[in-house]
Amino acid sequence: MRHGDKVNNLGRTTAHRKALLNNLAAQLIQHKRITTTLAKAKALRVFVEPLITRSKNDTTHNRRLVFSHLQNKESIKELFSVVSEKVADRPGGYTRIIKLAPRLGDAAEMALIELVDFNTTYNVGEKTAAKKTRRSRGGNVKKAVETAEATPAVEEAPKAENEATNEETKPEGAE
Repeated sequence: MRHGDKVNNLGRTTAHRKALLNNLAAQLIQHKRITTTLAKAKALRVFVEPLITRSKNDTTHNRRLVFSHLQNKESIKELFSVVSEKVADRPGGYTRIIKLAPRLGDAAEMALIELVDFNTTYNVGEKTAAKKTRRSRGGNVKKAVETAEATPAVEEAPKAENEATNEETKPEGAE
């Protein structure tokens, strides 16, 4: 039984799995999207997102920590220069997994994993939309009631003025 075992071993030894994830992460950072099996994509997401979070703070310590995982100087440069600038204001969720058709040879579930901020197809309208704050429902209801109570008092005064001006402009014989 696998009670409490949260690591997907991917049918590999620990060293083989670490090497696989290191290489997949380096390729994802360099190419911005890769196609792999669904299980590897899900394992890669858990592996690479903390590395991207570390890249937001460009210090020697963070570079060394990320290099201990990736072991690839080109991907480190790309991560700390290009990728970190794009994801600077994003609080997490740097990757997106899109399921693809099964592989022909063995019918394995395939997936495309990509860095979210580098896909122009999905991000067209996101930059123009204003950021909305999340509010509780109770706050909105209270505000609506307060504005509804305040609004009639404001509207009554102009009506009284309009009636007075209408009486002045009406001909004397018409009522």
